[in-house]
Amino acid sequence: MPLLAYIKTHHPSTFSALKYLRSFLFSIMENPTTTAGDDPPPPPPFDPSIPAVPISYPLQTLEQLESRAYFNSFHYPFNQSPVKIPPAAAAAAGGGGVDLPQRPRILVCHDMAGGYTDDKFVQGGTNGDAYAIWHWYLIDVFVYFSHNLVTLPPPCWTNTAHRHGVKVLGTFIMEWDEGKKRADELLTSKESAEMYAERLAELAVALGFDGWLINMEVNLDVGQIPNLKAFVGHLSETMHSKLPGSLVIWYDSVTVDGDLSWQNQLNDKNKTFFDLCDGIFVNYSWEENFPKLSADVAADRKFDVYMGIDVFGRGTYGDGEWTTNVALDVIKKNDVSAAIFAPGWVYETKQPPDFQTAQNRWWGLVEKSWGIVQNYPKALPFYSDFDQGHGFHIYSNGNQVSQTSWNNISSQSFQPCIEYSGDSTTQPIQVSIDLKGASFNGGGNITFTGNLDNGAEFTARLFRGELLLSHSPIHFKYSVKSSGNSLLGLALEFSSPTKETNVVFLAASGNTLLTMNQFSRYYTNVIMPRGVTKEGEESGWVLQESSVEMSGHTLKEIRAVCYKLKLEKSPAVAADKTPSHGPSEYNAVLGDIKIFSGGNNSNFPPSDSWLVGGEFVSWSLDSKGSKKLSVKIVWQLKIGDGDIFPKYTVYVDKVTSSSSENQDSEFIGEAVVKTFYVSDLEVPSGTSGLKFRIQVCGPDGDRQKLEESPFFLVKVEGS
Repeated sequence: MPLLAYIKTHHPSTFSALKYLRSFLFSIMENPTTTAGDDPPPPPPFDPSIPAVPISYPLQTLEQLESRAYFNSFHYPFNQSPVKIPPAAAAAAGGGGVDLPQRPRILVCHDMAGGYTDDKFVQGGTNGDAYAIWHWYLIDVFVYFSHNLVTLPPPCWTNTAHRHGVKVLGTFIMEWDEGKKRADELLTSKESAEMYAERLAELAVALGFDGWLINMEVNLDVGQIPNLKAFVGHLSETMHSKLPGSLVIWYDSVTVDGDLSWQNQLNDKNKTFFDLCDGIFVNYSWEENFPKLSADVAADRKFDVYMGIDVFGRGTYGDGEWTTNVALDVIKKNDVSAAIFAPGWVYETKQPPDFQTAQNRWWGLVEKSWGIVQNYPKALPFYSDFDQGHGFHIYSNGNQVSQTSWNNISSQSFQPCIEYSGDSTTQPIQVSIDLKGASFNGGGNITFTGNLDNGAEFTARLFRGELLLSHSPIHFKYSVKSSGNSLLGLALEFSSPTKETNVVFLAASGNTLLTMNQFSRYYTNVIMPRGVTKEGEESGWVLQESSVEMSGHTLKEIRAVCYKLKLEKSPAVAADKTPSHGPSEYNAVLGDIKIFSGGNNSNFPPSDSWLVGGEFVSWSLDSKGSKKLSVKIVWQLKIGDGDIFPKYTVYVDKVTSSSSENQDSEFIGEAVVKTFYVSDLEVPSGTSGLKFRIQVCGPDGDRQKLEESPFFLVKVEGS
């Protein structure tokens, strides 16, 4: 038995201390202290009632949970996630979204450097290299984990996970000596246990996530077990009642005898808790036959058994790290589910050559073992600008609006499921998400670089869908930037009602005759763009729009097609027997893709349809005497539902006596909820007013014109 597994099994208190030490050391590495002579004064204690840059934070005590004090926090409204799992995705899961799919599933448990790092800044941080997950198409359930009593997922994770059809859980954990004291308080009586269960359910529903992972890593008296069972059962019942489709999952820890003894399988020691909730997260130190044994015990609930895998390899079957797929293969073979713990190992240990490459390689192992579990598009409109939620600039319709580093996972649009190619030297074209080159929208794009012969093509998977088409045509609009004779089109794979496969090619603009001659034999239909638009003379982006009518068919896959037209040779060139110089350079960039039907274009309410106001207005002076403004801006529609808009972009105009109506607006940030906190905004001398514009963004990627957007005007004091 590996050393860590032995310590965990036979010396649980020592193992808990080691886990705490690891988290403590990581926090020191992330936030190194200064020298003794330069020590700044300690910051004042965190007071959640005082207006400040909105953050996510956990609850540390049962008193905080019982008192419901979180709902009085200034930060609470910013931490609500308004993004719901799309109805089409929920319906595909079975039972109208109440049940997860009846197949082996993948649960991913976050556990990244102790939690609440760059992701705690609700409106985004400044780390362009911040950790993120973008392989949502390989995940069914995401758990946000830390070693705090009540771990509330930062809303950025819930927003983007829900967008991709993935459920999100928080964590309720009791461990070490302090955990034992808390457990005694929790389990004082059945009424006490049920009260705390109701508080947890209330938090999940209010903040918009889907339930809880329960981790009771403490020894209990056997007489406390009935109240623990009441806690787990009541939490499950309350969650299901308040939020259909919610989940409560038990971690393999304390047994029905009250012993902290990890079983590493589902058996009679922990099945009591499994029967009271929606699943069990089995500890990592299982043996090869344990998934089969657990499946036998679970019977018709075998998919609710999640066999744990620690990516750090601490006593885990298959040793984790770059052989995590070894454990996944065994789990999949035995037809149970997997729980992957700490995939942030790739980021924390700085796997070479860089995070993007290592992350794609590691998740490529997961896909190879398990396959894709989330398909999109499933409904219209569908939009992606390939933004990963971090980067080094922000663009809007081809125009750069920010050139500073940033991170905000809420900004992720639908993530492409690009296949990891492994050895790039075997592929003529390398496909990658580029965070440094110019974007069309957001902070990313897909870059295709390499070499292609004239008349050659290369395809790369973008999305795996499940979109049933009606009698109306659907429209594809995408932005491309390319050099020379590099062309980029889209291949659409459809399944007919009789399960026949048809592939339609949406070609790039160019010579129609040459395009038809080159591709007609390979595709069911070749469609030239019906509209081609240049987005600004300097940006180089070209918008291409094509329409497809495939009534009753289901869109199954979208692939990018990199190609060069096969040019006709003149007689003199054809007679020249000089050897060819081989493939020539290929370079193209895909900025975004939008799929919509005739009635899906965004229709933005006029500016005066909104109520926009300010709260907690505060003026201050910096050391040089310059004014600064802090204000919470809130907005809502006077009539109707503003929730149809997925996000809002906030700009400010610094108005002076000489300002014109056409002055450039300054980008401040993005919001998913209908509120934004401006903190210490510098106000230049001579500024008489600050006009905050709330640009409404549609689900199809369209953005309201800034001059037509709702706004809030603040008069500068003393101007």
